[in-house]
Amino acid sequence: MKQLWAVCAWVLCLPATAFAGEKGSVPPLTDLQVSASQTVRFRTPAGWTVKKGSGMPEVTEARGSGLILRIVWRKGEVGLDTLHVDCMLVRLAPENLSEPQVDYEYDFISGPLGKRSALDSAFVVHFDEPIDGSRVWRQRNVSVVGEGESVCIIGYGPMPAAKKSTPLCKLLDAVMASVEFRPWH
Repeated sequence: MKQLWAVCAWVLCLPATAFAGEKGSVPPLTDLQVSASQTVRFRTPAGWTVKKGSGMPEVTEARGSGLILRIVWRKGEVGLDTLHVDCMLVRLAPENLSEPQVDYEYDFISGPLGKRSALDSAFVVHFDEPIDGSRVWRQRNVSVVGEGESVCIIGYGPMPAAKKSTPLCKLLDAVMASVEFRPWH
């Protein structure tokens, strides 16, 4: 179990480890949220709103502190690369309302996650019109396949406030790192 957690921390927390020693940079993740299918759970700071959708794929969305987290869940195991590319296109607005080119921070970092496989990418998207006050958003996608399910964990933060290493980016990484899969560890 410790090995599974260590791998999970590597995949989901790698950027988040930078804030591990900084006091006060990330508010406590006190509220436990569970997806509509009851297969994925995560923690948020108090005051975040969560909408649970049903259907295929199932989408759970959490918003707070100017950030957005989407968890896209599908029953069954889809090809990891295919899932990751599909989820990278889950944007805050349709593709035709953004610039076609994105600015990659990093792309397709892969690794095992226990009996699952994961891919991680982060990039910046420029939209034609402001979304929640910003035209430029950082998007981080962590795609996980295995154990009979396919899951995308997608975090969005407005730029420049969500630049890598800022408190807002660290908060989003912490919320993303809190994601757990059934059976709960």
